[in-house]
Amino acid sequence: MFLKRCFPCVVLFFGCLVMAGETNYHRVKTFKLGGEGGWDYLTVDAPSQRLFISRATHVLVIDADSGKTLSDIPDTPGVHGIALASDLARGFISNGREGTVTIFDLRTLKTIMKLKAGENPDAILYDPASKRVFAFNGRSHDATAIDAASGTVVGTIKLEGKPEVGVSDEQGKIFINIEDKSQIEVLDPQKLEVTSHWPLAPCEEPSGLAIDRKHRRLFAGCDNKIMAIEDADSGRVIATAPIGKGVDANAFDAQTGLAFASCGEGVLTVVHEDSPGKFSVVANIPTQVGARTMALDETTHQIFLVTAAFGPPPGPTPDNPHPRRTILPDTFVVLVYGN
Repeated sequence: MFLKRCFPCVVLFFGCLVMAGETNYHRVKTFKLGGEGGWDYLTVDAPSQRLFISRATHVLVIDADSGKTLSDIPDTPGVHGIALASDLARGFISNGREGTVTIFDLRTLKTIMKLKAGENPDAILYDPASKRVFAFNGRSHDATAIDAASGTVVGTIKLEGKPEVGVSDEQGKIFINIEDKSQIEVLDPQKLEVTSHWPLAPCEEPSGLAIDRKHRRLFAGCDNKIMAIEDADSGRVIATAPIGKGVDANAFDAQTGLAFASCGEGVLTVVHEDSPGKFSVVANIPTQVGARTMALDETTHQIFLVTAAFGPPPGPTPDNPHPRRTILPDTFVVLVYGN
């Protein structure tokens, strides 16, 4: 998921007071952080109002209200994601280049230990029902299950393809996007086995994934510019909505009923459920090119996106025939959107 995708965002409306076709989301703050390196996932710790941001070899921790840097968690080579277990006061970081998971103290932000995962752990998820952490390993096509309290690996679950994001219904099921198979795999977090394989057609190469636990809906952001909305019980795709190019993250706000998809072309798309199974795009909110990953704070309803300014790509090499654009120094920013 590292520096890959981005699309317009999608927002869904279940019983919200905003009229269909209207949304008040706009940029309310910009935090200019600078620094070097790429980025991937970011995670909000709502109780403490902290934002955790992956920065290539370390995790930056900032105050979500002021943007002030609070701390830095070092030695996370190829970091992708951050999962928080607030009930255990622990955090977990997937280190893709090293093939490990860092466990840190959520109060002190100090590293406790590292565990061996699979090859290139990407997204990472804490499931509060089982009190287990799952690192989804993109290169070895499996998931590493970790007991969050003891910090021990309890198993490895083989998957049918390259996993992207996982979400939990917090009732005994975990849903995982399989990018190269364009499907969802359903995982039992207690038995550590895959119980179902659900096709996502017409979705191609899903990356972002979000869940509406109350209404049992999954929202998958797809590389072919659609969001696939899937029933979380039957596995049936019930609707699609058009989004922009380069989607990498999706989010759903249970209080407002809005679902979001952030996209690298510089758009946040908002979608509304007009009637059961019928969805329409409410807005495509301009962000900034490269703002493909996001985090939602469900207490403030604010959305955080990260990006930077880009220069031309370096020349191709035999090992890298299609190099990415260069990141201009000290242009890294956090974009905050709210009502």
